[in-house]
Amino acid sequence: MSEHPYLLAVIVGSTREGRFAPVIATWFTRHAARHPHIDLDVIDLDEVRPYTLRHGSEEYVSFAKRVDEADAFVVITPEYNRSFPAPLKHAIDLLHTQWQAKPVGFVSYGGISGGLRAVEQLRLVFAELHATTVRDSVSFALAGNLFDDAGELRDPAAATQAADTLLHQLTWWAVTLREARATRPYGG
Repeated sequence: MSEHPYLLAVIVGSTREGRFAPVIATWFTRHAARHPHIDLDVIDLDEVRPYTLRHGSEEYVSFAKRVDEADAFVVITPEYNRSFPAPLKHAIDLLHTQWQAKPVGFVSYGGISGGLRAVEQLRLVFAELHATTVRDSVSFALAGNLFDDAGELRDPAAATQAADTLLHQLTWWAVTLREARATRPYGG
């Protein structure tokens, strides 16, 4: 393990009105912040508004820089109609080299599938961008029933263990690929 923390960008992929994403994002970022080897940057697409970004604009440059500076990503995604949200796809497609040779993990939520169908499709998208996705993820089936009114998990044990597994895998890949990119820039 490197003595230097790595930068984990947490991408909040839902922009719908009334979205549940902030509850999931708050829980996950609070958990990840307990890991001293991780620095966090939360990129909320509801604030970024990917459809409004024009190549070369200040907002576009800021978004591209944040993605480029990240050593790893966790995408928080709901499942809409057996897939992931369109604004998330647009945000991913705005950039290319900024994603390359970096690990991506997933925290998903949705109905009975817990967003896993969205995650499977996102794995294909990130593979095309030369990013590597980690195997394990965190999934919340029927997420609204799992959290109380204060945004706390009613029974956190399984989700906490899944998040730790995800973060352990991301850490290995983030540090390893950061060192590799510094030694030999990726040319995919």
